[in-house]
Amino acid sequence: MKALMLAAGTGSRLSGGNDGHSPKALLKFGGQSLLARHLDHLSELGIQELALVVGYRSAEIIGEIDQLGAAGRVTIIQNDEFRQGSSVSLWCARQVLVSGEDVLFMDADVLYHEEMLRRLLDAEAKNCFTFDAQVDDDDEPVKLCIRGGHPVEFRKKISGQFDRVGEWPGFLKLSAEMAAKLAERLDQYMDAGRTAEPYEEAIRDLLAKAVPGTFAIAEISGVPWIEIDFDEDLRRAEDVILPAIEKFKPTGGD
Repeated sequence: MKALMLAAGTGSRLSGGNDGHSPKALLKFGGQSLLARHLDHLSELGIQELALVVGYRSAEIIGEIDQLGAAGRVTIIQNDEFRQGSSVSLWCARQVLVSGEDVLFMDADVLYHEEMLRRLLDAEAKNCFTFDAQVDDDDEPVKLCIRGGHPVEFRKKISGQFDRVGEWPGFLKLSAEMAAKLAERLDQYMDAGRTAEPYEEAIRDLLAKAVPGTFAIAEISGVPWIEIDFDEDLRRAEDVILPAIEKFKPTGGD
């Protein structure tokens, strides 16, 4: 399995559009950058190689990798169009998606307990979303909607009736076959000039076309995590989530 992470964005919502700040992957909690934490978690779970898409202030991320002594573990993929939609970043990594290996997809701007990744990797399904049943009722979280025990919708703004609605924390496991289909769909986006799209739309297209049961969920409700998009997320990460991570004792899936 190959791990693939997106870390190319500017983090404009956190910075207020100021390009003087470092990439979000370098935010530090407990003396460790998010990137260092990701690498530690992957190593603990037996994944030694990471393909990392960078763009905004990429030299700083590469410098962090060198400082961590992780240059041999991380393959850098440069996205020079990092101000476009995140679908462009994922498209830049299409060679990973068509490598013939299963793919673990990760967002870089998430602080979380290792148990989240463990549950995803331990799930039997080859195509699997992480799923947190606790979700804010607004347009910011990416929602994962369940019907008949299977994910059927995946978007920030949703409509329709579902058995359950939760939040997707930004981690996804794909079979080699499904990863290749995602690469093909991203090619279609680029050919159509859909460079402003978030990558979630391409994944949603796969979900919509898949036979029910192709995708599953790994329940991570109760595992401490937070995606850091705004100042209030940063404060909550430091004051609430990091202490919760340090105290958390895994007890198995919920």
